[in-house]
Amino acid sequence: MSAAAATTVAQMLRCVVDPAYLMRKAGFVPDPWQVEALRSRAQQQQLLCSRQSGKSTVAGVLALHTALYSPGSLTLLLSPTLRQSQELFKIVTKLYTRLDAPIAITRASALQVEYANHSRIVSLPGEEQNIRGYAGVHLLVCDEAARIEDALYFSVRPMLAVSGGRLLLLSTPNGKQGVFYTTWDSGEDWHRVWVTADQCPRISKAFLEQELAAMGEWWFAQEFFCEFKESMDQVFSHDRVMRALSADAQVLWDTDPLGPSA
Repeated sequence: MSAAAATTVAQMLRCVVDPAYLMRKAGFVPDPWQVEALRSRAQQQQLLCSRQSGKSTVAGVLALHTALYSPGSLTLLLSPTLRQSQELFKIVTKLYTRLDAPIAITRASALQVEYANHSRIVSLPGEEQNIRGYAGVHLLVCDEAARIEDALYFSVRPMLAVSGGRLLLLSTPNGKQGVFYTTWDSGEDWHRVWVTADQCPRISKAFLEQELAAMGEWWFAQEFFCEFKESMDQVFSHDRVMRALSADAQVLWDTDPLGPSA
């Protein structure tokens, strides 16, 4: 084998074992947190990331890596809306093109692709009636997971039961509510990655100062610094409500404050 051929084989093998290297082969330089997320072997992974930080690129790389190197696999890309699903799917398509089409495509549409190794990537909007028919999922990606309805989330988790597939949740916060928040706050057996805008070299300090002035502190903290904020129209804070539900909550009185009934 020539030196050039040996180098090519070595690069192919490295792509198989290292999704971060696959991202580099596609022409992108991953940030350290992206390398961490791509190399994680956790069954459940949660990315709490600033807007425009590159979390969708991570999801696209993992989806394509699974399809290319796990023959016969099924990857589902789930988003709250059809438009978001299409955007995530476009990232996968872009990565595939940049890699010079390493495996032939046998069937493709605007929302799904099947490769010659019988792997499929299917992109779906967050509508339960369109999703329940899938089974044996090897990778389930929930994009903008903080905005996916809890009922939908719990209806798709069983798709991983038989295959032992992996689950990836990625999002910016959407208040102290829903599965994405509770999982981040107290979920067990999750690999978590937290990325704020100031950790992303592609987002300038000047831009962040401009956005803070335009958006105000509440929105800015949520969208760029990934803070789980109380809802702006919420009467009682999430922490106060949870304390009220606790068995250790203090009783303020043990008799009717309005006096005995007539």
